[in-house]
Amino acid sequence: MKTKINELFRFIDASPTSFHAVENIRTELKAQGFSELEETQKWELLPGKNYFVTRNHSSLLAFCLPKKAAECFHIAAVHTDSPSFKIKKDPEMKTGNYVKLNVEKYGGMIISTWLDRPLSVAGRIFTKEGDGLKEHLVNIDKDLLVIPGLAIHMDRKINEGHAYQIQKELLPVFSENEEDSLKTYLSEETGLAKEQILEEELFLYVRQKGTVIGRNKEWILSPRLDDLQCAFAAMEGIKAAEPATQIPVAVFFDNEEVGSGTRQGADSDFLTETLERIALSLKIDREMQFCMKNKSFLLSADNAHAVHPNYPEKADPVHQPRLNGGIVIKYHGGQKYTTDAFSAARLKSWCKAWQIPYQMYYNHSDIPGGSTLGNLSASHVSVPSVDIGFPELSMHSAVETAGKEDIRYGIHLFRNFFSI
Repeated sequence: MKTKINELFRFIDASPTSFHAVENIRTELKAQGFSELEETQKWELLPGKNYFVTRNHSSLLAFCLPKKAAECFHIAAVHTDSPSFKIKKDPEMKTGNYVKLNVEKYGGMIISTWLDRPLSVAGRIFTKEGDGLKEHLVNIDKDLLVIPGLAIHMDRKINEGHAYQIQKELLPVFSENEEDSLKTYLSEETGLAKEQILEEELFLYVRQKGTVIGRNKEWILSPRLDDLQCAFAAMEGIKAAEPATQIPVAVFFDNEEVGSGTRQGADSDFLTETLERIALSLKIDREMQFCMKNKSFLLSADNAHAVHPNYPEKADPVHQPRLNGGIVIKYHGGQKYTTDAFSAARLKSWCKAWQIPYQMYYNHSDIPGGSTLGNLSASHVSVPSVDIGFPELSMHSAVETAGKEDIRYGIHLFRNFFSI
């Protein structure tokens, strides 16, 4: 178990953005014998082989073909992005002798948790290469920036609540030299000529490493647990898949934190189109595709709220998931989660057979909750679906807390789900 926790930490540490997460998943799958497909080329798939395809280099879909004729798809959907601050173009802003970087929110983070922490910059850069473009992943592996908080002496009411102004209070400090620019620095760090750089897509990220905490070392504390914890478990599951009569599919979507409405998000045709291309390559006719879809099943995996030790009243009075209590099945009367009686019963029967503990989550009826991947994915691929996650505390904080045992339960669930 200790080995898997360390592997999870290494995966998260190496995945400061969705682009890096997908590149790391891609590397793991290729090492496991998966073949990479291109969306721009015709596919010729072979039974018994494993494949993956990426979109925008920030979403990835992996699947395994059984040796026998497939009867259905077993799909798991997770996401690769986390709340952050996105760096605007020409970001340098000067105040006194400070050079700050102009940023905007990406997703709904707990803003105060980003103050006074070592931060850095990661993302991708495009350069001109001959008649085309070349993409470069960038991760400045240094403690580079800080967003300084205001001293309590200058705001005596800071502990009484504060509404942060992103444009004023959340700009990270970059340098004391007014001549310094981020593009020049990136050029020096990457070896790319400044005049070659056409475009950047860059984010701030927290430099803190994952660690095990608690009196009995029972919890993990790390950035980006939502949703890289589920992404890691799904990756481990698809790597170990041994399908009999179903096609296991693990899809890692981008942009969940900002609504999924992009060509690489859960509200796109990425999943639908890929499933159809698999069927076409395997010479499965339209009628049989409908039959397969109606036998299929979707696990939408995005972390869930554990009951908070200091705010138990924020949880449902009956269903209060705890860290290390097992997989969380999420319900919502307004269908922000896709779980219904049939999908929950099927998942529970599997969990019982595979000896995986589970627990149930409802929002407090007077507190609105968020939505996730399931309802968006199911609107494009209409199959029975259940929303699940690992329980955690401080969701969307710069660092989050989860149970050490739950990752083991999750990997076990995905491995079995992909090997039926």
